[in-house]
Amino acid sequence: MNRREFVRRASLATCSTLLSPLSGQPLGAAEPALPAIPMGKAEHCIMIWLGGGMSQIDTFDAKKIRGDGKKVAGCYYDTIETAIPGALFSEHLPNLARRGEFLAPVRTVHHNVIDEHAAATNRMHTGRPTSGSLVYPSIGSLVAATKRSAAEGIPPYVLMGYPSATRGPGFLGPKAGFVYLTDTAKGPEGLSLPPDISTDRAGRRESLLATLRRAAAPDAGRDPALAAYGEALDQCFALQNGDFLKAFQLSAEGDSTRAAFGDEFGQRCLLARRLIQRGVRFVEVGFNLNFVNGAGWDSHNTAQLDLHVLIKGLDHVLSTLIDDLKAHGLLEKTLLVVSGEFGRPAEFDSGGGRGHHGKCFTVLLGGGGIKTGQCIGESNELAMAPVADPVSVPDLFATILNAMGVDPAKKLMDGERPVPVTDGGRPVRKLFV
Repeated sequence: MNRREFVRRASLATCSTLLSPLSGQPLGAAEPALPAIPMGKAEHCIMIWLGGGMSQIDTFDAKKIRGDGKKVAGCYYDTIETAIPGALFSEHLPNLARRGEFLAPVRTVHHNVIDEHAAATNRMHTGRPTSGSLVYPSIGSLVAATKRSAAEGIPPYVLMGYPSATRGPGFLGPKAGFVYLTDTAKGPEGLSLPPDISTDRAGRRESLLATLRRAAAPDAGRDPALAAYGEALDQCFALQNGDFLKAFQLSAEGDSTRAAFGDEFGQRCLLARRLIQRGVRFVEVGFNLNFVNGAGWDSHNTAQLDLHVLIKGLDHVLSTLIDDLKAHGLLEKTLLVVSGEFGRPAEFDSGGGRGHHGKCFTVLLGGGGIKTGQCIGESNELAMAPVADPVSVPDLFATILNAMGVDPAKKLMDGERPVPVTDGGRPVRKLFV
């Protein structure tokens, strides 16, 4: 072989290693770019929190393999067809099965927190593991900080449940925090005067506070925390005197409407609609009927025996809320999120219940202008592992934010440090394109 032939053959060999054998394109070349995911147009979000961890195989990812509550793993209930092609729900969800066109079960959400409810709750509220150097904001606070309220004198974020740091604003400070209540009949704590405080006495207190705030004004300009506290106080006073408190007058609703929503959980969901009508952006509604079956959705041991009571309650109230939002022209504007901290395994524990399972579980989305009437992701025959289209918690957060018109790549400032609103999450394309 002469020199010229050697160079020719070497050049051909080099080119062959740089080209794809199938397409003739250079290896490592970028795939054709997919169209950008359009930004959603939802104006509000109602998140229904099923504390304890909903069993996906007994609700929105039901399987035909039946378990016996003892040694044979599988679904505890019979399954029914739904308005979503190919999707099966539990027999105890007939109303939601008929309203599948408004729903999108995300069946492959996963994380690595299993044994600790608090840590898993934090993960499903902040979208991240806990950090020793930074307290991350909750999804409600992220919406509050990026969307603000839709009306003056209205808070952007209301929590109907027990307050906790994991639901709070983290580094965003008090202005992105929540107003909370634990009883719909009483309304938010701290916005109405205690029985032993007269109007005159309250006025004297406000006057003293105003004096102290004026004295601290020079320091507020140098101390962001003090300034944020002042803003939160101003917001509280505005809430006391505006339209916000009128939302809690459920007696203004017709008797038939209140009766349709039913129990305390239903009244919370009715109140959630009244709150978003007034401009609240994010409402979390806790399903706090903890003793209906002994343990709520945390269905260890014999709690599994009466799980159907909770499932039926969710079916009735959520379907009523969907109809109510639709009747008020709010369903397309309101993203519904139904979630717990993790799911449950298909196997039963020694007491006949189910343990914890974070490797694959369902979060139900609905309304909000997303492409409903479909399931996202596919799990295996026992709803224990993703088979197709796994969705990480950051991806779920990116999806919720994108649906709300918030760029999932947006950064918020912790002092001089930019922090992305998600932990590298990407919206689920099928819900928007």
